[in-house]
Amino acid sequence: MATVLHIKNMVCPRCIETVESVLSEKGFKVESIKLGEAEVDKEPSAEQMRELSTTLKSRGFELLVDKKHQIVDQVKSEIIKLIHHSENDILNINLSSHLAQTIGADYSSISNLFSSSEGITIEKFAILQKIEKVKELLSYGELTASEVAFKLGYSSAAHLSSQFKKETGMTPGQYKNLKNKDRKPLDRIGK
Repeated sequence: MATVLHIKNMVCPRCIETVESVLSEKGFKVESIKLGEAEVDKEPSAEQMRELSTTLKSRGFELLVDKKHQIVDQVKSEIIKLIHHSENDILNINLSSHLAQTIGADYSSISNLFSSSEGITIEKFAILQKIEKVKELLSYGELTASEVAFKLGYSSAAHLSSQFKKETGMTPGQYKNLKNKDRKPLDRIGK
């Protein structure tokens, strides 16, 4: 019988490859895998869960068994996927409706659980993820501030600039001119 495993800190395609490799090494056939979860062909025994947990932890991941942690991780994974791994038209969606539909729960319940667990709101987490994506795009130097604003669903370059300055203390232009740009790993944003 197939089983879905929830895994924390899966934030990019390389993470998916790493987790898939670990599961295969441990004798599981991966039926499907995406950010935050993997479906395997059989239910792991308690011993296999301990081994998986240890191996995944050594590679920077965490096997989640608590339902509340699974929901919080699903929220994080979905926001990271939307902001860092999607096309720009997906960023114009209503985040609260999207999360409620994706997770299959009332948004206010999801929001309260997330805030109490993480110490910040879902909206703040999404903003911090967007700011990190702005930093990434500015570091490449290929897009103007207006193009970055459009790509990330901001109403204008001025709105992006205002939010960026509020969160970083500098304008996007000042950040772009920095010699040593400070960037955070996606799984450390909001902490």
